[in-house]
This record gives sequence, C-alpha cells and structure tokens, in this order.
Amino acid sequence: MGITTLLSGPSHPSLDFLSSPSFWWCTFWILWLHRYLRLIVHCFSHWFYKSKPIPSKPTFTSDDVTVIIPTIHNAFEELRSSLESILACRPYELILVTTVDKHVALEKLVETLSTPNIRVLFTPIANKRLQVCEALPKVKTAITIMADDDVTWPSTLIPWILAPFEDPKIGGVGTCQRVRREPDGSLSTHIFNWLGAAYIERRNFEISATHNVDGGTSCMSGRTGAYRSEILSSHDFLEGFKTERWRDFILNADDDNFVTRWLVSHQWKTWIQYERECEIETTLENGLKFLYQCSRWARSNWRSNWTSLVRERYVITQQPWSTYALHIATFTSLAFVVDPLLLLSLWWGTEGWNLEARQRWFWAQFIFMFAFTKVVKLIGLFRRNPSDIVFLPVSIVFGYFHGLIKLYALLTLNMTSWGSRPDGDANDALRMARRPRRSDSIATPSPRPDDLDRVINGRPRNGHTVLTEKDTLLDYERDISSITVVA
Repeated sequence: MGITTLLSGPSHPSLDFLSSPSFWWCTFWILWLHRYLRLIVHCFSHWFYKSKPIPSKPTFTSDDVTVIIPTIHNAFEELRSSLESILACRPYELILVTTVDKHVALEKLVETLSTPNIRVLFTPIANKRLQVCEALPKVKTAITIMADDDVTWPSTLIPWILAPFEDPKIGGVGTCQRVRREPDGSLSTHIFNWLGAAYIERRNFEISATHNVDGGTSCMSGRTGAYRSEILSSHDFLEGFKTERWRDFILNADDDNFVTRWLVSHQWKTWIQYERECEIETTLENGLKFLYQCSRWARSNWRSNWTSLVRERYVITQQPWSTYALHIATFTSLAFVVDPLLLLSLWWGTEGWNLEARQRWFWAQFIFMFAFTKVVKLIGLFRRNPSDIVFLPVSIVFGYFHGLIKLYALLTLNMTSWGSRPDGDANDALRMARRPRRSDSIATPSPRPDDLDRVINGRPRNGHTVLTEKDTLLDYERDISSITVVA
C-alpha cells in the first residue's frame, strides 16, 4: 500500500496543477506577454520612427539610378501610367525584361514613350529571378532599383530613397506603400480593396517599427526597393539568386526574401523611408483572387522564416528583436487559437476571485483585444479615410480566417503559383524545379575494407604496382643520367 502510494504520488500534483487556477493564470500571462509585448514596443517604435533626411549635398542623384522592372503583363498598355510615373523621376536608365514571345509588343509601347533611356530585354521563359538576372549585369550605375510593373511613384521618390545610402553600411532601402483605392464597384469589391489596403498598412507599421529597434525586417518588398549595384551584380549573389534551394528543389520564387536574407548574411544594413514623398501606390486583387495572393505571401513567409531561423541563423545574433517579433511570430501568431485561449485562461485563472473582479478583468482584456490591438496598426488608414471604420468588423473576422490560410499555406509549401493573374503561371513548374542528381563520376567512392591496411603498410590496392606521374618522371631522369654521351 505504501509503495503504491509512493509510486503514484508524484503524478497527482502535476495533474492537479494543470487544471488549477494557478496554471491558467501563468498561461494567461505567458501568452499575453508573448503576443502583446512586441505590439506595445512596436507602437512606440513606429510612432517615433524617423526617415533619413535628404542631405544638402547628396552623394547619389537620379543619374546614379537604374530601374529594373520584370514584366509578363498580357496588356502592356496598362503599364503606361506606371512607367510614366517612374520616368518622371528621371533615372539614368529603365530596363524592362519580358519573355521572348512578348518583347515585340513591349518594344512598341516603349517607342510611344519617346524616351531614349529605356532598354527592353527578354528571357526564354517567364521567371522573375531569371528576368532580373538578365538585367543586373548590364547595370552601369551605383544604385539599382527593382520594382514591380504595377507601382506608381511620386515624383519626389528618388531623392528620398537615396538618402540612407549616405551611410556606407546601408545596402538596401525600402519605401512605405499604399493600395490604390477603388471608388466604384460592388460591396465585395470595396471589402477586398480595403482588406488589401489594411494588409499594406499593417506592413508599413511592422517594418518601420522593427527597423527602429534593430534594423530588421522579414522582407524588403519587391514592389520597390533600392540596392547598391555592387551587391546585386556580384558573382556570388547572382549564382545564389539563380540556384537557391528549398528541400530537394531549386526555388525560383520568393526573390525579395532571398535579397533580404542575403543583405543580412553579408552584414549589410537596410532602412525604410516612411514619408509621403517616398510612398508608392500599388494594386492588389479586389475579389476572391486576393485570397490566392494571401496564400502565396504566407508560403513565402513560412519558407523564408524557416530558412532564416534554421538553415542560415544570421538573424538570431544580428537582429534578436526581429527574430522574436517577426520570424518566430510566423509560427505562433494564429489569432483564431490564441485569442480565445487568452480569454479562457484569464477566466479560469481568476477562479476563486469574486465575480465582479473576474468580470472586470475579463472585459478589460476583451476591450484591449478588440478595441486596441485590432485597431492600432490601422490608425494611419483611418486618418486618411475616416469612413473606413465601417470595415473594421470585416478586418477582425478576416484576421481569424487568415490563420486558416496560413495553415493551408504550411501544408502546400511546394506550391509556387500566383493563382491571382492569368499571365503569372505560364512557367510555374520551373519556379520549384527538382535539383539535378549529382553525377556518380564526381562522387567520392566508398572506402574498401583493405584501405586502412594499405595506407599503413604502403601496399597498393589489389597487389598491382601503381606508378604516379611523379614516380615515372623520377625513373626517367635516372635512366637519362646513366647514359654516356660520346662526342
């Protein structure tokens, strides 16, 4: 009896603790700190963020800038307004890269722009990485800006995006962004348009906040980003850019994530210019295709953050705050799981308190969760468009649904399709192609049982005499030296 009690005794306290108010009270605070510490820090960091000012005598001007735009658009005329906004900034050169079957149509559009500093290149297939690699070796300027084909620039962008490069340690500079709003359309169009605008607004908030803490970011957006040409044109970068691996595949998607990780791994700093003068306008899908975009972004985040944390690990020592607040958060921020668990653990953790105190704590957390944490990142959007407050419930519901999108993306990491544009998946199979098998002829042969004995005793393998080239030359010299030359 005593032995049984002794053996079974230690298990009961642990089981009792797991169902005790103390356990749930500890669980609540662990979840609360993990989820909201970064938000509180980011609020102050974002509010006090300052862009780099334009110097009175800048080192770089628009004459030091080449813009590269890969495009596979089906209707190039729709690119006119974007290209004109970029040309209005007067870069040294604009390089457009398309596919071999579309370059004639793109040339026709370029001819109508009446600007001599536009070059059109092409690749055999539609692949952004390959298209960019086609253009990078041809860049002649110190700064390269890579941009998407649907962005609109303000005329003041280039001086602002060049300002951080006064610091010689800065390797890349990003911009803040906004989504082009649709004044017309159905209710669903307005809803999806606003969800896209909210997504970009949250991104502006996060990247400015983390840059202000430790200079980190999860991704320098490919919509518009400026980089030192010496980085992008180096042999090592181009080779890595074209041959990045994901498991057993060559990955040709997630190009902006690769560039970001390359800068971190090579000790280059990045910066974000959070000013209206450096704010680009972009377009996102205004229908169900927006969900395809969300799943594609989620897959990129899973793949890139796993690579950053597990394979490369540079961010852990160089950007510890961003490691916690951005990279690890990818694996833990499922709102539809964490939010209910926070409320339940608080309620169960205050068991034994008087009812009025429990209710005050519960409703304080509820109000904090829905009136502050779900709103604070969108304040800039509401200030510009106060009527958008009617979409807040949609944003909250979509935030929970987005957790399911993230789980779906986790289960489909080998997918790389756009899904949201008809011209985007012509060569999707090549975005994640299986790595070629290593040739047997260059593989190191397996050791044989007699190899160790042969090395120790100096015996040749299989008993055959093996002469090296050096041994042969020595024998030849000995034979030559023994010959008597008669005059």
